[in-house]
Amino acid sequence: MRTVLAVDGGNSKTDVALVAEDGTVLATGRGGAFMPQSAGVSAAADVVEEAVRQALGPLTRALGTSEAPPYADLLAAYLAGADLPAEEETLSDEFAARSFAGEVVVGNDTFALLRAGASGPWGVAVVCGAGINAVGVSPTGQVARFPALGKISGDWGGGLGMAEEALWHAVRAEDGRGAHTELAALVKEHYGASTVEEVVLGLHFGDVDESSLHGLTPGLFRVAAAGDAIARSLVERMAEEIVVMAEVCLRRLELLETPTEVVLGGGVLRARHPMLSELLDERFAARAPQAKPVVADVPPIVGAALSGLDRIGASEEAKTRLRAHFGDTL
Repeated sequence: MRTVLAVDGGNSKTDVALVAEDGTVLATGRGGAFMPQSAGVSAAADVVEEAVRQALGPLTRALGTSEAPPYADLLAAYLAGADLPAEEETLSDEFAARSFAGEVVVGNDTFALLRAGASGPWGVAVVCGAGINAVGVSPTGQVARFPALGKISGDWGGGLGMAEEALWHAVRAEDGRGAHTELAALVKEHYGASTVEEVVLGLHFGDVDESSLHGLTPGLFRVAAAGDAIARSLVERMAEEIVVMAEVCLRRLELLETPTEVVLGGGVLRARHPMLSELLDERFAARAPQAKPVVADVPPIVGAALSGLDRIGASEEAKTRLRAHFGDTL
């Protein structure tokens, strides 16, 4: 029976799963952050390999087999940092050189979200986690995507982006350049600081980890729900960015008039904040009424594995078995 080694490489963690052709999950594992742009391609591949070895260790010992590659017939790796076709090719070459599997397929992690949340292999997916990205796949296989390189490629938002905006407004509220906002109190409470400036200096001198800013995002939604105008404006802008990315994908693929699933994923969207959900419903109804928004209810590793099973021609029964295995793990 053929096997698929599925990989979901994210900015905070890397999940792997070895799946048999009949949909049976043989082993799973988790590793650290997959960050090829900052750590380098080789170091990022090391993270995947360590996660695979951690996953396969108990299985190989039970079967009396070796942990040496190839690990499966097909590697289906969907990765943060594989934002451009050239980056996908570089990562694919790295995995092939290490003999991870007989066949190697690499794509951006947003494709895994799409496959995990949609009922079939086509539709649109928008991920709003630390950052934001979107992809679309038509029924004929045509693809719409964005470079997703941050502000330099026109992106705004995600959890970290919203947190940075909250800090910006908090600073200006405290020093008098901006309007009053309860975001200033949120920043001080989050960091246990007496002033917002204290937090800013901590970030500047490296005493405060920049990644800690992400923790401001849930509080931003609470402040917005309590009626703070500036916080609400940030939530409204986030809703706009999510909808416009989906709308553009639908337009490029000529699907605006076709009932199409729009899969929503990432921590910000999975949290189902009521204000954001209401704004999204309103905007989709007005701008893309044929879109069918759905929040993914299984982790992206499922999408990576399903894409692998699609490629080897596995049965629908196998895909159902795979989904059932992961159904309660999100």
